[in-house]
Amino acid sequence: MAYFTYVLKSQKNKDIYIGSCKNVLIRLQRHNAGKVKSTKGYKPWNLLEYKEFTTRSEAVKHERFLKMHQQKEIIKQKYL
Repeated sequence: MAYFTYVLKSQKNKDIYIGSCKNVLIRLQRHNAGKVKSTKGYKPWNLLEYKEFTTRSEAVKHERFLKMHQQKEIIKQKYL
């Protein structure tokens, strides 16, 4: 089974959200349906990028790496 790390951008305030999951499209639908507490106030969201991993621990490790302040700033600059 595959796991993913993904990056979303809010159409409302241009904020960046980074997460991990098993199915990126279903997770994006949940974000846009307001079913994710931390993102429901900033929907709709666009999927910017995702990366596939073979294990959940690899995906979570990469998610944590992307959430580091320096990395998140690089992502923001990339998609401004």
